[in-house]
Formats: sequence, C-alpha cells, structure tokens
Amino acid sequence: MRSHLLNDTTADRYRRSVTEGIERVAAKLATTERPFTGVTVDALAPRIDRIDLDKPLHDTTAVLDELEDVYLRDAIYFHHPRYLAHLNCPVVIPAVVGEAVLSAVNSSLDTWDQSAGGTLIERRLIDWTNERIGFGRSADGVFTSGGSQSNLQALLLAREEAKSDSYAKLRIFASEASHFSVKKSAKLLGLSQDAVVTVPTGNDKRMQTVALAHELERCRRDGLIPMAVVATAGTTDFGSIDPLPEIAELCEQFGAWLHVDAAYGCGLLASLKNRHRIDGIERADSVTVDYHKSFFQPVSSSAVLVRDATTLRHATYHAEYLNPRRMVQERIPNQVDKSLQTTRRFDALKLWMTLRTMGADGIGRLFDEVCDLAEQGWKLLAADPRYDVVVAPSLSTLVFRYIPAAVTDPAEIDRANLYARKALFASGDAVVAGTKVGGRHFLKFTLLNPETTTDDISAVLDLIAGHAEQYLGESLDRAS
Repeated sequence: MRSHLLNDTTADRYRRSVTEGIERVAAKLATTERPFTGVTVDALAPRIDRIDLDKPLHDTTAVLDELEDVYLRDAIYFHHPRYLAHLNCPVVIPAVVGEAVLSAVNSSLDTWDQSAGGTLIERRLIDWTNERIGFGRSADGVFTSGGSQSNLQALLLAREEAKSDSYAKLRIFASEASHFSVKKSAKLLGLSQDAVVTVPTGNDKRMQTVALAHELERCRRDGLIPMAVVATAGTTDFGSIDPLPEIAELCEQFGAWLHVDAAYGCGLLASLKNRHRIDGIERADSVTVDYHKSFFQPVSSSAVLVRDATTLRHATYHAEYLNPRRMVQERIPNQVDKSLQTTRRFDALKLWMTLRTMGADGIGRLFDEVCDLAEQGWKLLAADPRYDVVVAPSLSTLVFRYIPAAVTDPAEIDRANLYARKALFASGDAVVAGTKVGGRHFLKFTLLNPETTTDDISAVLDLIAGHAEQYLGESLDRAS
C-alpha cells in the first residue's frame, strides 16, 4: 500500500496517474455538448449505491473508468455557455494549475511551520485585496472557506466590538435581498431570534436608506444596540448593490459596524470600467469577497477583510502545541491567529497563479464582459413580449418570468414557469435558476461565463417558452 503514498519513490507514478486524470477531464471538456445530461436521482443513485467501498479496484485506470460512469459523464459543467443558473463560474487555467500544486504539496495554512512561503503569499494577497478595496495600512484579513464563513467571522467581530453585556440587545440590519447566511450567523453567534432586522428594498432591489435610518432610530429609542449593518454588493437574486456611501454615513452616525457582503460584486475590484459601482466600500469595517465567484477561481477561494487589523483578535486563541503566545513576540506569522479554521488549504495559491499569469486587468476584463452581456440580455428580455423582467442588472444577473398572453391566473403562470425550469434541466439543454419575487415564481440567469453569447440567451428563452407552452397546452387538455 505504500506505493500509493506520494513521495520521492512514487514521483513517476504520481505523474502518470495525474496525467491520466487530466486527460479524462480534458476530453470531457472538449466534447461536452450540453451543460448536463439530464440524469435523474433515481437513475444515478443505484450506480453509486452498488459500489462496494470495501473492495478497491487497485488500479487508477479502472477507478477513472468507474468515475466516468458515476460522475464525469453526468456532472454539471459550468464551463458550458448555456449553464446560466447559480453563482458558479468557469475557472481559469492558471488557477487549476495552482489547485494541482497545492493539493500535492498539501500545505496547511494555520501555522508558519506548516506553510512558510504559503503564509506570506496569502498575506500578500490579503494586502493586495485591501489595497483594491481602499483600506489603509492598518487593514488585514484571512482566506476562508466561502462567503458564509466570511460573513460569520465579520459578524463575530462586530458582536465583540459592540461591547455589550447582553446579546439580547444586539441588532443586525440587512436588506430583504441579503444572503441567508446573515440570519444563520446571528443564530450561531447566540443572538436572539429577532436580532436581524429586515430592511425593505426599492424597485431597484437596493436597501432603502430612509427605511434603514428609521430602523436605526427605533433601535436606539428602544434601548437596543445597532451591532452591525450588512450592506450587500451583489445580491444573490438580483446582483443589486446597496447604496454604500449613504449606508456608511448612517453607520457612523449610529455607531454601527458596517459589513459589506461583496461575495458576488468583488469582481468589480478588478474591473476596468465598473469599479465606481462599489464606491463607498472603503468605508466598511469588514468586507466579504468570493474569488470563486467573480474572479473565476475554483471553489473554494474566499476571504474576509477588515479595515482595522486589531479587530481580528476576537478570533484569536493560543494553544501551546500549535501557536503559543510567545510566537507573537517572536513575530512568527501564524494565520490561525486570525482564522475560525485551524487546518486550512492553501487556496490563496490559485489566485496568486492567476494574477501572476493574467494580471488583475485580465480578470477585470472577463467580469466586465459578463456585466455587458447582462445589459444585452436585459434589452432582449425587455423587448420580448413573452417575458416580464424584474430589474435592470447591476452586475450579471437577470430575473424574469414567462407571461403567456392567453393566461391571466398568476398561480397557473407560476406552475408554467416551474415546469419550464424543471423540463429544461431534465433535457440537459441548459440550466437556469429560480426564485420568488413578491410571492410569485420567477426564473433567473446568472451570467458568469464570458463564452455565453446573446444567441445563447435567445435560444434558452425560446426553450423556456416552448416548455411553458407545452405545459399550458397539456393543462388545457386536462381541463377539457
């Protein structure tokens, strides 16, 4: 069994095995004609269930053959131009090379004596991101597993900075379009059930600052503490960006921590022409970024950034066997001092490889392209009488609803849209997402692939209409 360990004596075997795996994936990427095969759970689950994990195949080629049957053939491929569903991006090649390197070397980023240069690379990328945000020299941060963890850590810091002896008094303000992790974080942080105050959005799906001011005033009047305001720079459903400068003013006025959830909109930090859309982000106390959304990185690649490095002390614990206090005086850089995680992958390497190969402008151009595509898609939808589109895009998301001319029952229109989405997924021809707006079912394009064209968007809209019309025709037949 030692022949499977990666070491100096198995380097050739490692090279052959990894090359074979890469060739399999490359072949799939080159020949994939649809984003999905349409396989069902009932069809795929038995194939996986019948595999006896206690009887290994002892051969990488045989395992890859099996993997073709249980995963590669039916995987959902985000690189396909008609994958238009969630916040999943196609990945850039330099980042994938970085993934291969970091997995093989297997550094752990918790302490210096497990990572050395990896620690310094991560720290340099944190500094680079803070510079892009506009934070000063006292800023810091750490890579995380994703936006939810970043939001949790940011709100942990906000809770501690509030310096309250009663968690029951703490309140968090977030828009009705904010990410669900805000409420989940409040629960994990031991706050009361009504700790998160939902602030309405306007027709543009941005937080209404007048309503926020009203809620902050009421909080103060009721003897409660405005712990934090979470502004979103790129909501999951609409890509909308809250009015950051105005929110920052209110946070200063009421003494609230300002956290900007830019998990989606962080791509604007590299944008060549749209950076102004997140002006005001530099006034935040903390920021969430997901490089694996709009920097075209493989999952996971994320970070939480803070304007004042000293606030990270609230996540610091010292263990004699890992990061004893004396190491601080010895200026040994242990990233675990800043992180909620202990063992942690060197995910920063992927972004490092990308920046050193493509440069920030290269990333920015790709994100600008998908934002431009969303503008074109908005025009197509607005001009198409079959569809009702909710709001003009701020980033690269479009939310819309098929509206048949001959049907007036909103519930029946809901069912037609739900059917169309499911039928499209089952066909494998395209993948789109769905959500609710005003209690009604809508469909969603999340455009993160620069290879997607307006022709792709038009074709998918025709497919959706066709499936919806099929449902309505069958429904009419059933009724008669």
